Amino acid sequence: MTYHPVLAPRPRHWPIFVPLIFVLVLAAAWSGFWVYAARGARAQIEDWRARQANAGRVFACGKQEFGGYPFRIEVRCIDAGVELRDTQPPVAVKLKQILVVAQVWDPKLLIAEFTGPLTAVMPGQPDMSADWTLAQTSVRGTPDDPERASIAIDGLKLDQDGKRLMDAQHAEFHARVQFGSWPHNPAIDLAVKLVAATAPTFGAIVNQPTDFDAAAVLHGLKDLAPKPLPVRLREWQAAGGRIEVQSSRFAQGEALATATGTLALSPRGALDGTMQVTAAGLLERFVPALAGDKRAAPPSSALGAIERAVPTISGTIRGAPGQPNPLQVGLLALLGKQTDLEGKPAVAMPLKFADGAVTLGPIAVGQVPPLY
Repeated sequence: MTYHPVLAPRPRHWPIFVPLIFVLVLAAAWSGFWVYAARGARAQIEDWRARQANAGRVFACGKQEFGGYPFRIEVRCIDAGVELRDTQPPVAVKLKQILVVAQVWDPKLLIAEFTGPLTAVMPGQPDMSADWTLAQTSVRGTPDDPERASIAIDGLKLDQDGKRLMDAQHAEFHARVQFGSWPHNPAIDLAVKLVAATAPTFGAIVNQPTDFDAAAVLHGLKDLAPKPLPVRLREWQAAGGRIEVQSSRFAQGEALATATGTLALSPRGALDGTMQVTAAGLLERFVPALAGDKRAAPPSSALGAIERAVPTISGTIRGAPGQPNPLQVGLLALLGKQTDLEGKPAVAMPLKFADGAVTLGPIAVGQVPPLY
């Protein structure tokens, strides 16, 4: 069939451009959505800063950058600074950089990476510094509906006045709100793990590479509103707050220890509670640190009572400074229950906290100062 030139059908080119037009419209819509989400993130950050400032924690950035288009929202804080005015003494913290990332389609999940070194300045005290090879956190949920939070650090080093306070090959902390418990009956699962950690200035027990992990449940935390730490602890204590340590394990060389129990705070902020401790190869190494190396036993010490009753065996019980003595180890072993731990002979005894006073079995260990 033939057509008059005027009536002949014309080729349709517009379908060729439909996909391109669709992509351009979609890109424009997505760009608008990303800009909207970025503005919302900026507003949330400013609101969070204001709430933290009201609680005595002032956060600042030397330079703040937004990016991550098209699929992420990135907030980069360069030369970060924090003034913790709610602590005594107040602390000023400086950090090289903080990078916070959220996926556009999942804004309730925030992942942050911290770049050291970190310095902390306290009036009248030597400056502290920390550094690491990798430090990351992740938070899911909102302040009104929290879900979980995690912190992981590799190659941690903590110093004060040029002295090493602590280091660890790896450290991590996890917190997760038990489903359905928030906010009426809050219960938060906690987990802590340290790998090859040392703290030379804190005594003989932690001056060698140590592995530690623990799982616990925190009860009584009613809200996550920013508050000074003393206020937070007082409210937690008044609400009957407690920590149930479901499992914990301490390993250092051949020495092992496990502990379970419940801890709380007394009205004046001191520790209360009991932990059931089982130790294998630990008392033999650290008895002098716990009960005899200071050469003057406290009046309530079981070993001190033995020395007063039989002064002639004082040297035998105490032994040389810094060295465990077989008789001393035997006496301590008799104070607990003989058992085994992971196939090793062990001693089980209660570690008690009574308004800050610490006893291991019948042995007075010391006093823990109030937390507020």
